[in-house]
Amino acid sequence: MSVAVPSLEKELRARFGEELVLDGVPAAYLSDATEARGLRGRADAVVLPGTAAEVAEVVAWCYEHDAPITPRGGGTGFAGGAVPLGGVVLGLERLRGIRSIEPLLWRMEVEAGVTTAHVRRLARENGLLFPPDPGAAEQSQIGGNVATNAGGPHAFKYGVTGDWVNGVEAVVAPGELVAVGGAIRKDVAGYDLKSLLVGSEGTLGIVTSVWLSLAPAPEAVAPVVSLHAGTAEGCEALARVLGSGLPVAALEYLDAETVRRSAGSFPVPLGSGFLVLAEVDGSAEEVARLREAVLEAVGEDALSVWAPETAAEVASLWRWRDGVSLAVQVERGGKVSEDIVVPFDRLAEAIEETLAIGARNDLAACSWGHAGDGNLHSTFMIDPGNEAERSRADRAAEELFDLAVRLGGSISGEHGLGLVKGGQLERQWSPAAFALHRSIKSVFDPKGLLNPGKKR
Repeated sequence: MSVAVPSLEKELRARFGEELVLDGVPAAYLSDATEARGLRGRADAVVLPGTAAEVAEVVAWCYEHDAPITPRGGGTGFAGGAVPLGGVVLGLERLRGIRSIEPLLWRMEVEAGVTTAHVRRLARENGLLFPPDPGAAEQSQIGGNVATNAGGPHAFKYGVTGDWVNGVEAVVAPGELVAVGGAIRKDVAGYDLKSLLVGSEGTLGIVTSVWLSLAPAPEAVAPVVSLHAGTAEGCEALARVLGSGLPVAALEYLDAETVRRSAGSFPVPLGSGFLVLAEVDGSAEEVARLREAVLEAVGEDALSVWAPETAAEVASLWRWRDGVSLAVQVERGGKVSEDIVVPFDRLAEAIEETLAIGARNDLAACSWGHAGDGNLHSTFMIDPGNEAERSRADRAAEELFDLAVRLGGSISGEHGLGLVKGGQLERQWSPAAFALHRSIKSVFDPKGLLNPGKKR
């Protein structure tokens, strides 16, 4: 039976108590990092369970009463995946348990509400590394990172979040707590249900805990920054690094427009141009050798080169890189930024076309991203209060998706589909592939109540 909307919160409070069900719906639970684009949802109740068993009980109740469920982590997503379309917001912020950490076995199990930064700190304190490094690490939660299969700069060498997930505990319809994988590193006994849940954006199940693999922390790291005259020269430098077979950990780029907007906070004086950022890691001896090879590769036609020497300089460089998105947003107060992916050899074309798309839609544009993965953050600056600019930015995003598909790429590299890219997957996949995608959703969630409107 379905519960009338006005009584939904009342019914939930009667069943689960005031400690789990919030009084009213705070505005913070209706939006994520897409709020500047005018994307705000609606909900009838917010429930904050404290255990996986409570998550299962809430999902079971919602499934019985036909109430849509929007799972929510840290709310840092750029695709509207946590924006509700009515029903219940199920926040996972209270699931903060560290169920196990075993440094000698290079693994840990943590609950969904643990922040990414805390996972990385725990690993580091034990001489280990959790390599995935998506943005907003102090706010983003590991459950959300698993649900979106989040990436980051060091995904070039180490892969995305899902590459470090050995097992997932999740609640699936109609309210069953299941676990696939676990403390083991290899498992081909059945269909890869773990990988289906990873990246599913809460549409197939709600992640409550994950088993994570860790790696020994590298003895040394060494970034190299080079500035180039333009996109062509910068992409040639990137190609030399890649073509030389150098096992860099990160291979980033910022186009000239991004550099112009963020140069003021760069750790040392920085001129104008296209910026390449590469980092190597490993033993001290290996890093010293690789650093010189990277310097040679990028320095061939560089306007300038900077290689940080101290740990403080390295940390300062990455703090700057983490702040690039905010520096770009400050100019107009808002931005529309899409995470398209193209083959590496089409990167320069995609960078230049981003600027052309912006010009056609009368919007200031720029891009930066994970060059080694062909992952651009193509961005259009907007005034959040200007509806006409928001509309033009949405049209520009449509052109970006067309561009990605035309170049043999993908409409999303690390942010997921969420609401923002709803209906876009059919551009990229064949009808048969898309039909399989929809069939998987119907098997996991026959009523369509888990994060409705997303991942389609």
